[in-house]
Amino acid sequence: MMQLSQKERTLLEDSKSHEELCIKKYNNYASQAQDPQLKQLFQDLAQKEQEHLSSLDQILNGTVPTIGQGQQQGQQQYQFSGMGQTGMVNQQDADLCHDMLSTEKHISSAYNTAIFEFRDGNIRKVLNHIQTEEQQHGEAIFNYMQSRGMYQVH
Repeated sequence: MMQLSQKERTLLEDSKSHEELCIKKYNNYASQAQDPQLKQLFQDLAQKEQEHLSSLDQILNGTVPTIGQGQQQGQQQYQFSGMGQTGMVNQQDADLCHDMLSTEKHISSAYNTAIFEFRDGNIRKVLNHIQTEEQQHGEAIFNYMQSRGMYQVH
């Protein structure tokens, strides 16, 4: 049984609360989103956050989860069709996306700090894997937003 320091345990508990918040937000926002593609994206990301929560629980319970081959392959590729006929931005969906993109940025940053605080290299690898997936979530949201004219890159 691995022994976690108090600081490591606190960082994991903080990460758990971040994941729980993400799950709630993604599920709530999936029900609020107008665009079916956005609903599906939020539902998929809620499921990935649930997997992260499970990994954190395993570490807190003394087990380092194995990162499966499928997980190492990276992200699901999302293809978003362009804006609708009107070219109008759905402001409610845009607000949901901006909030989740900000949330993902914050969580990725929190994992970045946590990774450096762990003594066990295998735990660091798991946290790094979760952080990479958080960045992929942000990328998927960004790509959706850009395809809908909600995010302009100048």
